[in-house]
Amino acid sequence: MTSTASDQNRGWIRGALLAPDGLVSDGVLAFEGDRIVYAGPADGFDGGGWPDPVAAPDASLIIPGLVDLHCHGAVGSDFTTADAEGMRRAAGFLHAAGTTTLLASTVSAPRDVLLAAAGRLGALAREGLIAGIHAEGPFLSPVRCGAQDPASLLPPDPDFVDEFLLASDDELVTMTYAPELAGADELVDRLITRGVTPSLGHSDASDATAAESLESAREEMEEAGFDGYAPRPTVTHLFNGMAPMHHRSPGPVAACLRAAQRGDAVVELIADGVHLDPAMIRTVFELAGAQNVALVSDSMAATGLGNGRYRLGPADVVVSGGTARLATDGGLAGGTATLLQCVRTAVAAGVPLADAVLAATAVPAEVLRLADEVGTLRRGLRADALLVSADLELLCVLRSGTWLRAPENT
Repeated sequence: MTSTASDQNRGWIRGALLAPDGLVSDGVLAFEGDRIVYAGPADGFDGGGWPDPVAAPDASLIIPGLVDLHCHGAVGSDFTTADAEGMRRAAGFLHAAGTTTLLASTVSAPRDVLLAAAGRLGALAREGLIAGIHAEGPFLSPVRCGAQDPASLLPPDPDFVDEFLLASDDELVTMTYAPELAGADELVDRLITRGVTPSLGHSDASDATAAESLESAREEMEEAGFDGYAPRPTVTHLFNGMAPMHHRSPGPVAACLRAAQRGDAVVELIADGVHLDPAMIRTVFELAGAQNVALVSDSMAATGLGNGRYRLGPADVVVSGGTARLATDGGLAGGTATLLQCVRTAVAAGVPLADAVLAATAVPAEVLRLADEVGTLRRGLRADALLVSADLELLCVLRSGTWLRAPENT
Protein backbone atom coordinates (compact mmCIF):
# COMPACT_ATOMS: atom_id res chain seq x y z
CA MET A 1 0.00 0.00 0.00
CA THR A 2 1.01 3.63 -0.19
CA SER A 3 0.87 5.86 2.89
CA THR A 4 0.48 9.58 3.15
CA ALA A 5 2.23 11.54 5.89
CA SER A 6 -1.04 11.64 7.84
CA ASP A 7 -1.24 7.84 7.72
CA GLN A 8 2.16 7.18 9.29
CA ASN A 9 0.68 6.65 12.78
CA ARG A 10 -2.75 5.48 11.71
CA GLY A 11 -3.61 1.99 10.66
CA TRP A 12 -5.35 -1.27 11.35
CA ILE A 13 -4.69 -4.98 11.43
CA ARG A 14 -7.26 -7.60 10.56
CA GLY A 15 -7.01 -11.17 11.81
CA ALA A 16 -7.54 -13.36 14.84
CA LEU A 17 -7.29 -11.16 17.92
CA LEU A 18 -6.84 -12.06 21.58
CA ALA A 19 -9.21 -9.60 23.28
CA PRO A 20 -9.79 -9.27 27.05
CA ASP A 21 -12.97 -11.36 26.75
CA GLY A 22 -11.42 -14.08 24.62
CA LEU A 23 -10.42 -14.90 21.06
CA VAL A 24 -12.04 -12.95 18.22
CA SER A 25 -11.52 -15.13 15.15
CA ASP A 26 -12.09 -12.28 12.68
CA GLY A 27 -10.98 -9.17 14.49
CA VAL A 28 -9.62 -5.69 13.92
CA LEU A 29 -7.09 -3.68 15.89
CA ALA A 30 -7.09 -0.02 14.79
CA PHE A 31 -4.79 2.67 16.11
CA GLU A 32 -4.35 6.39 15.66
CA GLY A 33 -1.35 8.20 17.04
CA ASP A 34 -0.17 6.17 20.02
CA ARG A 35 -3.65 4.94 21.04
CA ILE A 36 -5.90 2.02 20.20
CA VAL A 37 -9.16 3.33 18.76
CA TYR A 38 -10.84 -0.01 18.11
CA ALA A 39 -10.26 -3.63 19.13
CA GLY A 40 -12.99 -6.13 18.40
CA PRO A 41 -14.93 -7.99 15.71
CA ALA A 42 -14.27 -6.91 12.13
CA ASP A 43 -17.96 -6.33 11.46
CA GLY A 44 -17.95 -3.56 14.06
CA PHE A 45 -15.26 -1.47 12.35
CA ASP A 46 -15.73 0.83 9.36
CA GLY A 47 -12.45 1.11 7.51
CA GLY A 48 -13.66 3.82 5.15
CA GLY A 49 -11.13 6.62 4.92
CA TRP A 50 -8.44 4.51 6.56
CA PRO A 51 -5.23 3.20 4.94
CA ASP A 52 -5.34 -0.33 3.61
CA PRO A 53 -5.32 -2.85 6.46
CA VAL A 54 -2.47 -5.08 7.47
CA ALA A 55 -3.75 -8.54 6.68
CA ALA A 56 -2.57 -11.06 9.24
CA PRO A 57 -1.31 -14.34 7.73
CA ASP A 58 -3.45 -17.43 8.20
CA ALA A 59 -3.23 -18.96 11.70
CA SER A 60 -1.46 -15.90 13.09
CA LEU A 61 -2.69 -14.02 16.14
CA ILE A 62 -2.75 -10.41 17.35
CA ILE A 63 -1.84 -10.19 21.06
CA PRO A 64 -1.00 -7.30 23.41
CA GLY A 65 2.56 -6.07 23.68
CA LEU A 66 4.36 -7.98 26.43
CA VAL A 67 5.22 -6.53 29.86
CA ASP A 68 8.36 -7.73 31.68
CA LEU A 69 8.82 -6.97 35.38
CA HIS A 70 12.30 -8.47 35.59
CA CYS A 71 15.06 -8.12 33.01
CA HIS A 72 18.71 -7.13 33.46
CA GLY A 73 19.73 -6.23 29.92
CA ALA A 74 20.35 -7.50 26.40
CA VAL A 75 22.66 -7.29 23.37
CA GLY A 76 25.82 -6.93 25.45
CA SER A 77 24.54 -4.28 27.87
CA ASP A 78 23.75 -4.70 31.56
CA PHE A 79 21.26 -2.38 33.25
CA THR A 80 23.45 -2.06 36.34
CA THR A 81 26.76 -1.17 34.74
CA ALA A 82 26.22 -0.10 31.11
CA ASP A 83 26.41 3.51 29.99
CA ALA A 84 23.25 5.30 28.89
CA GLU A 85 23.65 4.37 25.22
CA GLY A 86 24.16 0.71 26.08
CA MET A 87 21.03 0.79 28.20
CA ARG A 88 19.09 2.34 25.31
CA ARG A 89 20.32 -0.38 22.96
CA ALA A 90 19.20 -3.08 25.38
CA ALA A 91 15.76 -1.52 25.82
CA GLY A 92 15.40 -1.01 22.07
CA PHE A 93 16.26 -4.65 21.37
CA LEU A 94 13.75 -5.87 23.93
CA HIS A 95 11.03 -3.61 22.49
CA ALA A 96 11.64 -4.97 19.01
CA ALA A 97 11.58 -8.51 20.41
CA GLY A 98 8.02 -7.99 21.66
CA THR A 99 8.55 -6.67 25.19
CA THR A 100 6.97 -3.28 24.64
CA THR A 101 6.94 -2.41 28.37
CA LEU A 102 9.70 -3.33 30.80
CA LEU A 103 11.23 -2.65 34.16
CA ALA A 104 15.03 -2.44 34.08
CA SER A 105 16.40 -4.63 36.86
CA THR A 106 19.60 -3.85 38.76
CA VAL A 107 21.58 -6.40 40.77
CA SER A 108 23.40 -5.98 44.06
CA ALA A 109 26.47 -3.79 43.64
CA PRO A 110 28.34 -1.16 45.64
CA ARG A 111 26.14 1.74 46.71
CA ASP A 112 27.78 4.26 44.37
CA VAL A 113 27.35 1.90 41.40
CA LEU A 114 23.66 1.39 42.17
CA LEU A 115 22.96 5.08 42.62
CA ALA A 116 24.76 5.91 39.36
CA ALA A 117 22.70 3.24 37.57
CA ALA A 118 19.56 4.69 39.15
CA GLY A 119 20.37 8.06 37.61
CA ARG A 120 20.90 6.66 34.12
CA LEU A 121 17.83 4.44 34.28
CA GLY A 122 15.69 7.24 35.66
CA ALA A 123 16.53 9.25 32.56
CA LEU A 124 15.47 6.32 30.36
CA ALA A 125 12.18 6.11 32.23
CA ARG A 126 11.52 9.79 31.63
CA GLU A 127 12.18 9.18 27.92
CA GLY A 128 9.53 6.46 27.97
CA LEU A 129 11.98 3.67 27.10
CA ILE A 130 11.41 1.78 30.35
CA ALA A 131 8.53 1.80 32.85
CA GLY A 132 10.87 2.24 35.80
CA ILE A 133 13.38 0.26 37.84
CA HIS A 134 13.32 -3.01 39.72
CA ALA A 135 16.11 -3.16 42.31
CA GLU A 136 17.00 -6.82 42.90
CA GLY A 137 18.87 -6.25 46.12
CA PRO A 138 21.08 -5.41 47.86
CA PHE A 139 18.91 -6.52 50.84
CA LEU A 140 19.04 -10.24 50.11
CA SER A 141 19.93 -13.41 51.99
CA PRO A 142 23.63 -14.29 51.71
CA VAL A 143 22.55 -17.93 51.90
CA ARG A 144 20.29 -17.56 48.82
CA CYS A 145 22.07 -14.82 46.91
CA GLY A 146 22.33 -16.87 43.70
CA ALA A 147 24.25 -14.86 41.10
CA GLN A 148 24.23 -11.76 43.30
CA ASP A 149 27.61 -10.51 44.55
CA PRO A 150 27.88 -11.58 48.23
CA ALA A 151 30.25 -8.68 48.96
CA SER A 152 27.58 -6.19 47.86
CA LEU A 153 24.77 -7.50 50.07
CA LEU A 154 23.65 -5.24 52.91
CA PRO A 155 21.30 -5.41 55.89
CA PRO A 156 18.00 -3.64 55.14
CA ASP A 157 18.41 0.14 55.16
CA PRO A 158 15.20 2.11 54.65
CA ASP A 159 17.14 5.31 54.04
CA PHE A 160 18.72 3.74 50.96
CA VAL A 161 15.24 3.59 49.43
CA ASP A 162 15.06 7.37 49.66
CA GLU A 163 18.56 7.73 48.19
CA PHE A 164 17.63 5.48 45.27
CA LEU A 165 14.39 7.35 44.65
CA LEU A 166 16.22 10.66 44.71
CA ALA A 167 18.91 9.43 42.31
CA SER A 168 16.32 7.98 39.90
CA ASP A 169 13.86 10.86 40.16
CA ASP A 170 11.26 8.57 41.78
CA GLU A 171 11.52 5.83 39.13
CA LEU A 172 12.04 2.93 41.57
CA VAL A 173 8.96 0.73 41.10
CA THR A 174 9.78 -2.58 42.81
CA MET A 175 12.50 -3.85 45.15
CA THR A 176 13.40 -7.43 46.09
CA TYR A 177 14.00 -8.13 49.77
CA ALA A 178 14.57 -11.14 52.04
CA PRO A 179 11.96 -10.99 54.83
CA GLU A 180 14.03 -12.90 57.40
CA LEU A 181 16.73 -10.21 57.58
CA ALA A 182 16.78 -7.92 60.60
CA GLY A 183 15.15 -4.65 59.60
CA ALA A 184 13.14 -6.12 56.72
CA ASP A 185 9.82 -5.01 58.21
CA GLU A 186 11.00 -1.41 58.42
CA LEU A 187 12.30 -1.63 54.85
CA VAL A 188 8.91 -2.85 53.59
CA ASP A 189 7.20 -0.05 55.49
CA ARG A 190 9.41 2.52 53.78
CA LEU A 191 8.91 0.98 50.35
CA ILE A 192 5.14 1.04 50.66
CA THR A 193 5.14 4.56 52.10
CA ARG A 194 7.12 5.69 49.05
CA GLY A 195 4.81 3.87 46.61
CA VAL A 196 7.32 1.11 45.79
CA THR A 197 6.09 -2.50 45.52
CA PRO A 198 7.98 -4.93 47.76
CA SER A 199 8.98 -8.22 46.12
CA LEU A 200 9.91 -11.14 48.37
CA GLY A 201 12.89 -13.06 47.04
CA HIS A 202 16.42 -14.39 47.42
CA SER A 203 15.25 -15.67 50.76
CA ASP A 204 15.95 -18.47 53.21
CA ALA A 205 12.88 -17.57 55.27
CA SER A 206 10.66 -20.03 57.04
CA ASP A 207 7.12 -20.57 55.83
CA ALA A 208 5.78 -18.53 58.73
CA THR A 209 8.13 -15.59 58.17
CA ALA A 210 7.38 -15.42 54.44
CA ALA A 211 3.63 -15.73 55.01
CA GLU A 212 3.61 -13.01 57.67
CA SER A 213 5.67 -10.65 55.49
CA LEU A 214 3.42 -11.05 52.46
CA GLU A 215 0.25 -10.67 54.51
CA SER A 216 1.58 -7.56 56.24
CA ALA A 217 2.72 -6.05 52.94
CA ARG A 218 -0.66 -6.67 51.34
CA GLU A 219 -2.49 -5.06 54.25
CA GLU A 220 -0.17 -2.05 54.28
CA MET A 221 -0.55 -1.56 50.54
CA GLU A 222 -4.34 -1.59 50.87
CA GLU A 223 -4.18 0.94 53.69
CA ALA A 224 -1.85 3.16 51.67
CA GLY A 225 -4.69 3.65 49.23
CA PHE A 226 -2.92 3.27 45.89
CA ASP A 227 -5.43 4.62 43.42
CA GLY A 228 -6.83 2.67 40.51
CA TYR A 229 -5.56 -0.86 41.11
CA ALA A 230 -5.68 -3.73 43.59
CA PRO A 231 -2.34 -3.49 45.38
CA ARG A 232 -0.40 -6.61 46.26
CA PRO A 233 3.25 -7.55 46.74
CA THR A 234 5.16 -9.68 44.27
CA VAL A 235 7.52 -12.63 44.59
CA THR A 236 10.82 -12.47 42.72
CA HIS A 237 11.29 -15.52 40.43
CA LEU A 238 9.53 -18.13 42.58
CA PHE A 239 11.72 -21.18 43.43
CA ASN A 240 14.94 -19.58 42.17
CA GLY A 241 17.01 -17.95 44.89
CA MET A 242 14.90 -19.62 47.58
CA ALA A 243 15.15 -22.50 49.99
CA PRO A 244 13.62 -25.51 48.20
CA MET A 245 10.23 -26.68 49.39
CA HIS A 246 10.37 -29.82 51.56
CA HIS A 247 7.45 -31.59 53.17
CA ARG A 248 8.89 -31.08 56.65
CA SER A 249 10.42 -27.68 55.94
CA PRO A 250 8.30 -25.84 53.35
CA GLY A 251 10.33 -22.63 53.41
CA PRO A 252 9.11 -19.53 51.56
CA VAL A 253 7.81 -21.31 48.44
CA ALA A 254 4.70 -22.78 50.06
CA ALA A 255 3.79 -19.46 51.67
CA CYS A 256 4.20 -17.64 48.36
CA LEU A 257 2.01 -20.16 46.54
CA ARG A 258 -0.75 -19.87 49.14
CA ALA A 259 -0.66 -16.07 48.97
CA ALA A 260 -0.85 -16.18 45.18
CA GLN A 261 -3.72 -18.66 45.21
CA ARG A 262 -5.69 -16.26 47.44
CA GLY A 263 -4.91 -13.38 45.11
CA ASP A 264 -2.78 -11.68 47.76
CA ALA A 265 0.50 -11.79 45.80
CA VAL A 266 1.80 -12.13 42.26
CA VAL A 267 4.52 -14.73 41.74
CA GLU A 268 7.11 -14.34 39.00
CA LEU A 269 8.10 -17.40 36.95
CA ILE A 270 11.15 -17.55 34.67
CA ALA A 271 9.62 -19.85 32.06
CA ASP A 272 12.70 -20.09 29.86
CA GLY A 273 13.13 -23.87 29.97
CA VAL A 274 16.26 -23.52 32.12
CA HIS A 275 15.20 -22.09 35.47
CA LEU A 276 12.10 -24.28 35.90
CA ASP A 277 11.01 -27.71 34.77
CA PRO A 278 8.02 -27.48 32.40
CA ALA A 279 5.87 -29.49 34.82
CA MET A 280 6.57 -26.93 37.54
CA ILE A 281 5.49 -24.07 35.27
CA ARG A 282 2.22 -25.83 34.52
CA THR A 283 1.72 -26.73 38.19
CA VAL A 284 2.04 -23.14 39.39
CA PHE A 285 -0.47 -21.91 36.81
CA GLU A 286 -2.92 -24.63 37.86
CA LEU A 287 -2.45 -24.01 41.59
CA ALA A 288 -2.23 -20.21 41.68
CA GLY A 289 -4.21 -19.23 38.58
CA ALA A 290 -2.90 -17.21 35.66
CA GLN A 291 -4.24 -13.98 37.16
CA ASN A 292 -1.71 -14.36 39.98
CA VAL A 293 1.35 -15.23 37.87
CA ALA A 294 3.74 -12.93 36.04
CA LEU A 295 6.01 -14.50 33.47
CA VAL A 296 9.42 -12.82 33.46
CA SER A 297 12.55 -13.27 31.37
CA ASP A 298 15.30 -12.39 33.89
CA SER A 299 17.21 -11.58 30.69
CA MET A 300 20.83 -10.53 30.98
CA ALA A 301 23.40 -9.01 28.63
CA ALA A 302 23.74 -12.15 26.49
CA THR A 303 20.11 -11.99 25.36
CA GLY A 304 20.05 -11.48 21.60
CA LEU A 305 23.65 -12.65 21.26
CA GLY A 306 25.47 -15.98 21.30
CA ASN A 307 27.73 -17.96 23.58
CA GLY A 308 30.57 -16.12 25.27
CA ARG A 309 31.55 -14.17 28.37
CA TYR A 310 29.34 -11.40 29.73
CA ARG A 311 28.70 -9.38 32.87
CA LEU A 312 25.75 -9.42 35.23
CA GLY A 313 26.45 -6.40 37.40
CA PRO A 314 29.87 -7.07 38.91
CA ALA A 315 29.76 -10.82 38.15
CA ASP A 316 31.56 -12.60 35.30
CA VAL A 317 29.14 -14.87 33.42
CA VAL A 318 29.76 -17.57 30.83
CA VAL A 319 27.00 -18.41 28.37
CA SER A 320 27.03 -21.83 26.68
CA GLY A 321 24.14 -23.39 24.83
CA GLY A 322 21.95 -20.45 25.76
CA THR A 323 22.41 -20.99 29.51
CA ALA A 324 24.11 -18.27 31.58
CA ARG A 325 26.24 -19.42 34.52
CA LEU A 326 28.63 -17.73 36.91
CA ALA A 327 32.24 -18.19 35.90
CA THR A 328 33.14 -18.79 39.55
CA ASP A 329 30.86 -21.66 40.61
CA GLY A 330 28.59 -22.46 37.66
CA GLY A 331 25.41 -21.18 39.30
CA LEU A 332 22.62 -19.87 37.07
CA ALA A 333 23.10 -16.18 36.32
CA GLY A 334 20.01 -14.76 34.70
CA GLY A 335 18.36 -15.79 31.46
CA THR A 336 19.02 -15.37 27.76
CA ALA A 337 15.44 -15.76 26.49
CA THR A 338 13.07 -12.95 25.60
CA LEU A 339 9.69 -12.77 27.27
CA LEU A 340 7.96 -14.00 24.10
CA GLN A 341 10.19 -17.07 24.16
CA CYS A 342 9.10 -17.61 27.77
CA VAL A 343 5.45 -17.42 26.70
CA ARG A 344 6.20 -20.02 24.04
CA THR A 345 7.88 -22.30 26.60
CA ALA A 346 4.95 -21.96 28.99
CA VAL A 347 2.49 -22.93 26.25
CA ALA A 348 4.66 -25.90 25.29
CA ALA A 349 4.58 -26.92 28.97
CA GLY A 350 0.78 -27.17 28.80
CA VAL A 351 -0.30 -23.71 29.94
CA PRO A 352 -3.28 -22.51 27.84
CA LEU A 353 -2.27 -19.78 25.41
CA ALA A 354 -4.66 -17.20 26.85
CA ASP A 355 -3.30 -17.85 30.35
CA ALA A 356 0.33 -17.55 29.28
CA VAL A 357 -0.39 -14.28 27.45
CA LEU A 358 -2.34 -12.93 30.45
CA ALA A 359 0.66 -13.64 32.70
CA ALA A 360 2.94 -11.73 30.33
CA THR A 361 0.64 -8.76 29.74
CA ALA A 362 -2.31 -7.78 31.95
CA VAL A 363 -0.97 -9.22 35.21
CA PRO A 364 2.39 -7.41 35.14
CA ALA A 365 0.66 -4.28 33.86
CA GLU A 366 -1.48 -4.34 37.01
CA VAL A 367 1.64 -4.68 39.18
CA LEU A 368 3.05 -1.58 37.47
CA ARG A 369 -0.24 0.28 38.04
CA LEU A 370 -0.46 0.63 34.26
CA ALA A 371 -3.59 -1.45 33.63
CA ASP A 372 -5.25 1.61 32.09
CA GLU A 373 -2.28 2.13 29.77
CA VAL A 374 -0.90 -1.23 28.58
CA GLY A 375 -1.43 -4.98 28.88
CA THR A 376 -4.65 -5.52 26.94
CA LEU A 377 -6.10 -4.67 23.55
CA ARG A 378 -8.90 -2.20 24.15
CA ARG A 379 -9.86 1.30 23.12
CA GLY A 380 -7.89 4.10 24.74
CA LEU A 381 -4.86 2.08 25.75
CA ARG A 382 -1.42 2.53 24.24
CA ALA A 383 -1.14 1.00 20.79
CA ASP A 384 1.18 -1.88 21.73
CA ALA A 385 0.58 -5.15 19.93
CA LEU A 386 2.34 -8.17 18.49
CA LEU A 387 1.47 -10.27 15.49
CA VAL A 388 2.67 -13.82 16.11
CA SER A 389 2.49 -17.02 14.09
CA ALA A 390 0.61 -20.14 15.15
CA ASP A 391 3.76 -21.37 16.92
CA LEU A 392 4.31 -17.96 18.58
CA GLU A 393 7.13 -16.79 16.36
CA LEU A 394 7.27 -13.02 16.19
CA LEU A 395 6.06 -11.46 12.93
CA CYS A 396 5.40 -7.78 13.77
CA VAL A 397 5.74 -5.40 16.70
CA LEU A 398 3.71 -2.23 17.22
CA ARG A 399 4.75 0.06 20.09
CA SER A 400 3.02 3.35 20.82
CA GLY A 401 1.52 3.31 17.34
CA THR A 402 4.89 2.85 15.61
CA TRP A 403 5.98 -0.30 13.84
CA LEU A 404 9.26 -1.54 15.31
CA ARG A 405 9.07 -4.69 13.24
CA ALA A 406 6.77 -3.90 10.37
CA PRO A 407 4.50 -6.14 8.28
CA GLU A 408 5.31 -6.46 4.61
CA ASN A 409 2.34 -4.40 3.42
CA THR A 410 2.96 -1.23 5.44
